[in-house]
Amino acid sequence: MSATKEKLLSHIIAERRATPSFDGTPIPEADLKKILDAGLHAPSGYNMQPWRFVVVRSPEQKKRLRLASFNQAKIEEASAMIVACGDADGWRNGDLDEMLRLGKEGGMSESYSEQARQSIPGYLSNHPNMAMWLNRQVMIAFTHMLLMAEALGYDTAPMEGFEQEKVREVLKLPLSYHVVALLAVGHLKGADKPNGGRFARSRVVFDEEFGRHMR
Repeated sequence: MSATKEKLLSHIIAERRATPSFDGTPIPEADLKKILDAGLHAPSGYNMQPWRFVVVRSPEQKKRLRLASFNQAKIEEASAMIVACGDADGWRNGDLDEMLRLGKEGGMSESYSEQARQSIPGYLSNHPNMAMWLNRQVMIAFTHMLLMAEALGYDTAPMEGFEQEKVREVLKLPLSYHVVALLAVGHLKGADKPNGGRFARSRVVFDEEFGRHMR
């Protein structure tokens, strides 16, 4: 059951932890859709939205996914698993047309539309590392979903421990799909992880150029 009042983003960022274990309580459909919709509203390069999400909730499918993910128990414990993928061929299979249609509905000029129709296929068909490009886009949407789940009162665990080909087989994914990450959503069971701390701004942020630390 989600919280009646959404948590503040600043509190979520400061306080959330990767949940070590979940209690398995089912997640209401309305909450799940709100989490997914947060991902669908994320920005992406050229607004191409190459993400694809597979929601796994059945005990049988979660068990299969667990076996494809180094036997991590939290996969079966979570209320829902969201498998975030990127489609390398989406732009070839209608995404470009749909993006331009929606763009023109929102005020995109005809000249920009024609320019995009010419330049985007050239860029994506010749991209030197499509998997890297997909990872960048999908992880923005993934983070949107993680934060929305936390805002609704759920606990989350982003997971990168899985075997690409085994997950592809379990979910019957097309060959053009690249699995990026798994998101476990549910409610914490037992003790939460301790606060591992974060590096200070003065250690990792530079002012104008490398070497000039921002205090």
